Amino acid sequence: MTRLRWIWAFALISTPTLAAAQEPTGFTWENETEVSYVSTSGNSSSSTFGLKGMLQGSGDPHEITFEVGGVRASSDVTTFRAVGTAGDFTIAETVRSETTAESYSARGRYDRSFGVGFGFVGGGWDRNTFSGIQNRFQIVGGVGRSFIDSDAGRFKADLGLTYTIQKDVEPAPGADDGFGGWRVSVDAARQLTATSQFQSQMVMNSSFSEPDDVRLDWGNSLSVSINSSLALKSSLQLLWDNVPALLSVPLETVGGFPTGTAVLTPSQKLDSVVTLALVIRL
Repeated sequence: MTRLRWIWAFALISTPTLAAAQEPTGFTWENETEVSYVSTSGNSSSSTFGLKGMLQGSGDPHEITFEVGGVRASSDVTTFRAVGTAGDFTIAETVRSETTAESYSARGRYDRSFGVGFGFVGGGWDRNTFSGIQNRFQIVGGVGRSFIDSDAGRFKADLGLTYTIQKDVEPAPGADDGFGGWRVSVDAARQLTATSQFQSQMVMNSSFSEPDDVRLDWGNSLSVSINSSLALKSSLQLLWDNVPALLSVPLETVGGFPTGTAVLTPSQKLDSVVTLALVIRL
């Protein structure tokens, strides 16, 4: 709890003008929703559904952002059996649905600008059981600077202190599920044409207690507007965890016979997500 109070104190000190902030002028809200869906059927059946929403309110010098998102993929595994004789038989099939990928996230952030600089506080939650993360909560506070902010593009970076509570599907023996750390992020965008825009966002986290525990979330996207309310967006997200969560794996003998026990092994360090989505702006 001492580390948690220290982080909140840093967040308040880094944004000294919050207490004296005036009422925002011309405060407006914008909403952007991304929907993606892929389905196959026939000899094999699978479906993938993705949803991401962002609500942003701004009015100089304040900005509030809320984001939620989720991806779920499932497939139907069909098993065939022939019943009868070689010359007279019927086919019986059994269909079993399996979830093959699933991840969810939610976060919020408040920014207060002072010239080209800004202070911010925020918090978030995410879950990715296939990567071994049952629940991960994080609060952050810090300062940043906007280097480019125009109709042609933007480039800003920030640095903050964090406190993270992480609950793994298979907790590592002796691991501390609450720890302080630091975070650096970069947000960039470039208007390529009148109807197309490139965006890149990178967030890197690390732990004070375990410096090798570095996590990177890097997303790049290209969106093409259809009209003022609709756009098509293709994106690539790379998730790197240098100290990944553990997964439970059934143990077999050299001959392939189950032993009835399981062992813990690290999950893969890199996850990648490719998405083609319809963007709805309100």
